[in-house]
Amino acid sequence: MKDKKDGIPSNSPQLNIELSEDIAEGTYSNLVMLAHSSEEFILDFIRVMPGVPKARVKSRIIVTPQHAKRLLRALAENIERFERANGDIGESSGQGPAVHFGIPGGEA
Repeated sequence: MKDKKDGIPSNSPQLNIELSEDIAEGTYSNLVMLAHSSEEFILDFIRVMPGVPKARVKSRIIVTPQHAKRLLRALAENIERFERANGDIGESSGQGPAVHFGIPGGEA
């Protein structure tokens, strides 16, 4: 475990990851709601359309707390690289949808 690349020990076995065509197309989301318990983090990816009062969860991802922390670190590193190459992303002017952070209840 001497050298690490992207947080993966150099003696780790190679992981072969497959990406199907329909998953490779991706799903657009402009809102993420987060919730957590003592065992997991829940990320609900939602698409909000202008003028439409109802939005639907397009994808729900559930991860362990350890993986959530690795995801946070990886996202921060990628945002930093993006901004170095493309300039500051900036913050929203508050024009986005209202966000509720908490344990989702009822319909998702």
